[in-house]
Amino acid sequence: MPLEEFNALAADDAEKMVEPCVAIPSWVRGVVAGRPYAELTDLLATAERLAEGWTDDEVENALADHPRIGESPTGASRSAELSAREQAGVDPADGDVQERLRAGNAAYEERFGRIYLVRAAGRSAEEMLGLLERRLENDPATEIMVTKEQLAEIAVLRLGGLVA
Repeated sequence: MPLEEFNALAADDAEKMVEPCVAIPSWVRGVVAGRPYAELTDLLATAERLAEGWTDDEVENALADHPRIGESPTGASRSAELSAREQAGVDPADGDVQERLRAGNAAYEERFGRIYLVRAAGRSAEEMLGLLERRLENDPATEIMVTKEQLAEIAVLRLGGLVA
């Protein structure tokens, strides 16, 4: 959707459009409230700035909307559709990669109590596995910050893909 059309949408319609980017209602409302945007870069800069204020609880709640890396999203939501496209670098027929992701996801969830989230768009399965292995070495405080950063990257990339 062109930026001009996004700027002209009713607030409720704009929020519905932005919601699949990340399940953090305050961020969605903030992005929409910032309209009108003169340039796409202004919209994305606002989205990044708003993401800096996410709380740990908001991030934890938003993770429920994301599938594990290597797993197919469930449901037919726009967010699930975006996740499936973003994880295109993971070949579901590659048994070795699937097993390594399954084991890595399980180790991550055991260590941190939440799913492993990484911006998958543009990354290969091997790259995501390498990041997973390195992130398992993080302490919990560092890891929640990395998770926030990854979730923000996902949200901003999605927003940029929706508003062009």
